[in-house]
Amino acid sequence: MSAVPPPPRASAASRGIRTPGSAGPTAVRADYAIAFDERRGRLVELRDAVVLVRGDRIAAVASGADGGALAARADEVIDLGESLLMPGLIDLEGLVDIDHLLLDSWWSPEHEARLEWSASYAETPREVLEPGERSTLRRYGLVQLILHGITSAMPISSEIHGAWAETHDDLLDTARTASELGIRVFLGPSYRSGVHVTRPDGSAGIHWDEAKGEAAFAGAVRFLDTVDELDDPLVTGVLVPCRIETVSDALLAATAEISASRGALVRVHATQGLESEIGILAAERGTTPLGLLQRTGLLNERLILAHGVYLDVHPDVHGEDRGDLAALAAVGATVVHCPLTNARYAFWLERLSEYLEAGVNIALGTDSFPPDLIRAIDAGVQLSKAQHGDLGRGLLAEYVEAATLGGARALKRPDLGRIAAGAAADLAAFSLADLRTGAIDDPLRTLVLAGTGRDAHFSMVAGRVVMRDGEIPGLDVPALRREGQRIFEKLRAAYTERDALAGPDGSSVEELFPPVFPRG
Repeated sequence: MSAVPPPPRASAASRGIRTPGSAGPTAVRADYAIAFDERRGRLVELRDAVVLVRGDRIAAVASGADGGALAARADEVIDLGESLLMPGLIDLEGLVDIDHLLLDSWWSPEHEARLEWSASYAETPREVLEPGERSTLRRYGLVQLILHGITSAMPISSEIHGAWAETHDDLLDTARTASELGIRVFLGPSYRSGVHVTRPDGSAGIHWDEAKGEAAFAGAVRFLDTVDELDDPLVTGVLVPCRIETVSDALLAATAEISASRGALVRVHATQGLESEIGILAAERGTTPLGLLQRTGLLNERLILAHGVYLDVHPDVHGEDRGDLAALAAVGATVVHCPLTNARYAFWLERLSEYLEAGVNIALGTDSFPPDLIRAIDAGVQLSKAQHGDLGRGLLAEYVEAATLGGARALKRPDLGRIAAGAAADLAAFSLADLRTGAIDDPLRTLVLAGTGRDAHFSMVAGRVVMRDGEIPGLDVPALRREGQRIFEKLRAAYTERDALAGPDGSSVEELFPPVFPRG
């Protein structure tokens, strides 16, 4: 499954194959590595690097001759050759959908309105997929995250195909699948009090059902208890209300109370829509997104704000700094920047450097398929340069730090996002061995300019190898691909039954999703 040839393999030992009963330290070696220098408090590049792993922790890091001596202390050596070894990437908008963006990022606003629920459908929605299909869909998404070098994720999936919102059992299945595959996850079922709908006249609105919202929230709180009972170091419970304009004040306030009493992180989608969010909140609740978060008690250090685009500095809001960034920085909240999704949906962060200079913590998310943080980093860097008109701005280092250290700060996990002694042994390696990669000067620049997340060929989480040579052990790839395609086609077909603007004979899949060129 690797997109590029794996580095040369000299022996079974260099491939990291354990002998029966082996439980000693493992050395992971690569030509290049991005490590954390504790003395300088920053990421640094190492060449001919060796990371010694003991149990689920990094025991030591060295390079050059010191690295060779470190490797000699190991029971086994995993030699990754011409690769860039990085801290495992952290994706705080880790998509586990299969159709998001593929179907809904190509059309005009008028056409996009047809992809929302119709007002009549919202009265009696249904689950499009059977429980087993939902489980397969989540497995498909988690596998994609691993294959793209992501070791820690806060998954997200669309509610558009569900009967209302995610359930406790849905997320329990996700937790079990993640633990089986070996990826570190921060999980909670999403919940909402209302859903965006399109009326027969084409206008937009929100259909409210407070009872369903309260039931979904109760399931989310119960899931926190379930995670405690699981006692799985790879699974952490979080609270994930949907877009704030679809969650009542009462439910947001209850979320804040549970978050405070349980110390649970809260990821909420806000400041990502103009009329669909800011306009609705102003008209119906008399406040702004940050104002709503503040008055319901959610604006604090546990807040993870997905997107964070339409703040006062954005030209489509006020175009000047009126204090939003300072408010986020003051409480220690995090903004999850999704540069590739922003580009594909044409809503831009204004500008990353301003957020960082104001002291706002920035993490990264993919929020699209494929979940490729390397492409996202590249898109963000290029956009920043264009916004500033300055090739020296939008520094690559800012984006790499966001995908590692920034994510770790958001999760309150200083042991993640870094290669350093004592940190969690979460590692990802990207091959630079393909001729198409070109010459190597700075390995990070080479990877971002010439590579993608598909160049990931090795991952380790908590000391366990979860991907080697671009493959996940035990995964039936052909079967998962077949099921993924079948489920995608089922999801696509379901859009027709929700189309509020269909004619008297209904709509067809071909009408809703025409090809780029007419089929001959």
